[in-house]
Amino acid sequence: MVLSLVFYLSIPIKSYQAIYVPSGPIQRLTHEGLGLNYLDVFILRMMSALGVWKKPKSGYIFIPTNHQDHISKGNFLYALSLSKAFYQNATLIPGETLYFFLQKLAQTFHLKVLDLQKAYDAHAPYKEAGIVPDTYRFAVGVSADKLIEHLIKHASNYYQNLSHKLLGHYDPKQWEKTLIIASIIQKEAANTQEMPLIASVIFNRLHKNMPLQMDGSLNYGKYSHTKVTRERILEDTSTYNTYKHKGLPKDPVGSVSEPAIRATLFPAKTKYLYFVKNKAGVHVFSQHYKDHVKNIHLSNP
Repeated sequence: MVLSLVFYLSIPIKSYQAIYVPSGPIQRLTHEGLGLNYLDVFILRMMSALGVWKKPKSGYIFIPTNHQDHISKGNFLYALSLSKAFYQNATLIPGETLYFFLQKLAQTFHLKVLDLQKAYDAHAPYKEAGIVPDTYRFAVGVSADKLIEHLIKHASNYYQNLSHKLLGHYDPKQWEKTLIIASIIQKEAANTQEMPLIASVIFNRLHKNMPLQMDGSLNYGKYSHTKVTRERILEDTSTYNTYKHKGLPKDPVGSVSEPAIRATLFPAKTKYLYFVKNKAGVHVFSQHYKDHVKNIHLSNP
């Protein structure tokens, strides 16, 4: 019997690295799609009664499989008894919009986008930029509300600390305006070195009551990765359309990095009013429209 049991526990089985263990009596495990039978449950209960293993806990847990997603029956049962939470990472890159980040969170942590959006709307002070670009690590199975609440709290602390560091104080309304400008800079800049220059163009245009006329402002929400066309400019009636509306959009365009925030608070002192991307993928800046037209022709022969 001992040899038979050893052989049985050495049988390789296929398993995913993340599996969901339901709550309830241990005998339920035979009916939950985990591939367990009554002998497996008997072994789990016996080892738990002897104090060698623990009773499996409910939730998503990590199963240490090999590169072919295989594991021995014994190691699988042992992993069930350990019930180690399965953790995953999710990265929000600077400039990305909430629309796409919530989709990534939903896929990674087996949540619903609608639940994440409701939680964000309930906790976030801004329609966009309420989450700081970073890599986050959560246990699979975390609730949408807890996940978003953590992200919002982290962003709030980060923004307040950064504002005190750079300005010596924190004004929520003024900070929202900073995020709006920084989000446009984030979308427009080819690199961090350009950010203070693009900031100067924004402030110079605002000072002269000129429309910003920046494509990046139209890369909001689901349009984050959509090329701005003449048709979009003509049809979009939102405040994000800085070709039609003077001033700033009423909300940030996407997530923002610290360099974009610093550029907003400390823009370069220039007289630039225009910029265009050249063949090298960086921007050429100019004060006068005639020079801007020349730069456009040079960039697009």
